[in-house]
Amino acid sequence: MRPSAQPSPVHPGLYTPEQQLRRDRSKWTLVQGILAPLQFLVFLVSLALVLRCLATGQGQSLALGSVVLKTLLLYLIMVTGCIWEKVVFGQYLFAPAFFWEDVVSMLVLALHTAYLAAWWTASLAVEQQLWLAVAAYTAYCVNATQFVLKLRAARMQAQACSTQANASAHFARPLSP
Repeated sequence: MRPSAQPSPVHPGLYTPEQQLRRDRSKWTLVQGILAPLQFLVFLVSLALVLRCLATGQGQSLALGSVVLKTLLLYLIMVTGCIWEKVVFGQYLFAPAFFWEDVVSMLVLALHTAYLAAWWTASLAVEQQLWLAVAAYTAYCVNATQFVLKLRAARMQAQACSTQANASAHFARPLSP
């Protein structure tokens, strides 16, 4: 006897419906939505200043200060991101949906913090500080890419759910005579 056909298990998406509702209702989602592009803009300006300083030796103070500003924004987005993660997933860090993004974020934080320590104490020469900033920025780019891909996956999940709901609603309607 052949077993009855069972629906194949659906691969879990990024958010459960409850998590998606919490995400959509949280003020921290808006905060993240504002801080992320702001931090990226500061990153782009700072990167240009750092590379200019490394190439020409000009604008040293501006380049060094821009990395400090970028780092402070990173700390702000990390703290608010932890709060967001707690609201949506029930834990401050390393929720399964964002585990690897959080792991790489720790590397990004470590490199930016090392830069701040070197800048504050002048324990590294200016050129070494700038190269440390480049390393921190490289890690930041990897992390930002992770988050962009995750947001894209979430949008695709939402579109798939919407399409599936529309299709289900269409087929669930009684046929009119």
